[in-house]
Amino acid sequence: MDFQVVVLAGGVSKKLLPLVSHELPNALLPVANRPVLSYVVELLELSNLKDLIVVVEGKDTALNVGAWISGAYADRLHVEVAAVPEDVGTAGAIRAIARHLYAKDILIVSGDLVSDVPIGAVAATHRRHDAVVTALLCNTPVSGPLESVSSGGKDKAKKPGRYDLIGLDPTKQFLLHIATGAEVEKDLRIQKSILRSVGQVEIRADLMDAHLYAFKRSVLLEVLDQNGEFHSLKHDVLPYLVRSQLKSEVLLNGTPQAEENGTEKVISQSNQQMLSQILANASEPTFHLRHELSTNGSDSVRRTHKCCVYIAGSNKYCARLNSLQAYNDINRDVIGEASHLSGYSFSSHNNIIDPTAELGAKTTVGPHCMLGEGSQMGDKCSVKRSVIGRHCRIGANVKVVNSVVMNHVTIGDGCSIQGSVICSNVQLQERATLKDCQVGAGYMVTAGSDCKGELRFGDHGRRSKEI
Repeated sequence: MDFQVVVLAGGVSKKLLPLVSHELPNALLPVANRPVLSYVVELLELSNLKDLIVVVEGKDTALNVGAWISGAYADRLHVEVAAVPEDVGTAGAIRAIARHLYAKDILIVSGDLVSDVPIGAVAATHRRHDAVVTALLCNTPVSGPLESVSSGGKDKAKKPGRYDLIGLDPTKQFLLHIATGAEVEKDLRIQKSILRSVGQVEIRADLMDAHLYAFKRSVLLEVLDQNGEFHSLKHDVLPYLVRSQLKSEVLLNGTPQAEENGTEKVISQSNQQMLSQILANASEPTFHLRHELSTNGSDSVRRTHKCCVYIAGSNKYCARLNSLQAYNDINRDVIGEASHLSGYSFSSHNNIIDPTAELGAKTTVGPHCMLGEGSQMGDKCSVKRSVIGRHCRIGANVKVVNSVVMNHVTIGDGCSIQGSVICSNVQLQERATLKDCQVGAGYMVTAGSDCKGELRFGDHGRRSKEI
């Protein structure tokens, strides 16, 4: 495929504190003991997309991500790591690398996506419709509570998350409306031009915008250039293209004027070149074509452009690591129901125990668990639905349930960890209890501590309640 690929890997997200830092940015956060960015990179590689631009916020973060990529993929892929300023947003990140974009079509993928949806299918849909943008939609992930395994070992009920409200045409090929749950209050407004043309709109609340888009490059760059205030591809650029796909321009003496209904803004002469690129005639008997054929008046030129979707099958896995809850959920899934994504071979007990790991007497590592290289566990320990990283030292009588323990963690005798994330180089002294907590790198939890629902930061020992 002659698509150019951009991976937006971000920087250090406030939503993921205290798990991330400049030393461990979003892209390198481990999922089943491998960086989350590796899941996107290898998904692209499966579609024979091996020439990538990875965009990272901040120079130091870019150096860390670049060093990892060089070591992991030097002989397999050609990856250029581009540093952009922090907090420029996804739209600003594309503006910053615009001079490096040359292909007719651009694939833009979020670096926190964990999925097995074939990217080639999204690209093929985009080309088939000659679309301005094609968005990947997936089923909304279900999310369990932080402690999704009770003391009896049974899963508590999982709940679907609330993501986006998606409007589709009857063929489910075209995107007619998109709004996030936070943007929707009491009313849902659909443009009259769309309703007149399509007849009916199917509103879906069970689909998630996966932040994987195919864009027509010329259109994307023109929209970003003409709308300097646009910050986000999802919240600004995509809704703009969706809203404008059935707009009409009346040409009088070569000067574009406002649409007859008076609801559209006057279009300046300087925008005409952009419009000629954006508004391409539909080639199929879709509602776009019906809209064009239904217009009257010899002095009118009415065109439409297409905003398309590719809807992944219900058997496909698709989730984004964009919250603390999502981090727990995705780690649980990748060693559980979506274990094919992990890249590891599971044992006959349906778990992964590195050959160099050591288990004490009467210690059990249950199904859907992972124990990393060089880690040691004392006697009478129990691990359920958890990921334990490399070179950890775990004492006797320790219980770890539905948790993630990163590398080089020391856990004293008699500790209990449930629904928590323990970052690298943390020390838990004897008999510490953690439930639904996140502990930042390098933090020490004192003996006998009983912590519930807390964030603990490794830098300067800061502590705050989870909000």
